[in-house]
Amino acid sequence: MAISQAMVTSFKKALLDGEMDFSSNTSQTFKIALFNSSATLGATTTAYSTTNEVSGTGYTAGGNTLTVVAPTTSGTTAFLDFANTTWATATITARGALIYQSGGTNPAVAVLDFGADKTSTAGDFTIQFPTADASNAIIRIA
Repeated sequence: MAISQAMVTSFKKALLDGEMDFSSNTSQTFKIALFNSSATLGATTTAYSTTNEVSGTGYTAGGNTLTVVAPTTSGTTAFLDFANTTWATATITARGALIYQSGGTNPAVAVLDFGADKTSTAGDFTIQFPTADASNAIIRIA
């Protein structure tokens, strides 16, 4: 089992098909769910599933709702990011995460690989997204 960081292939096609909308006037909700080291997630992941999702105090299946940092451009790169998200007073161990669109088939957007297990014990578990710019934003199209 492995978690491999990727913008998933099905998300790329969904963008071309106009199925994903990250603008501020959208009714689409994006979430982030945490997974343990037994999860198999990567570029071929197509949707959120509870298989190998973490459990523990302060964590609810399905994860947290994300706040989208509005899509923008810089030079020839379009990008978007999300505000940091925290599970407060949580006791959990996670190896990676899945960003997905909540609703319908819960289509996958991106897989995050933490590189190692990350643990919080009765403390905050925070996902800190990179700087929202053309070189670092979590979703970039160059």
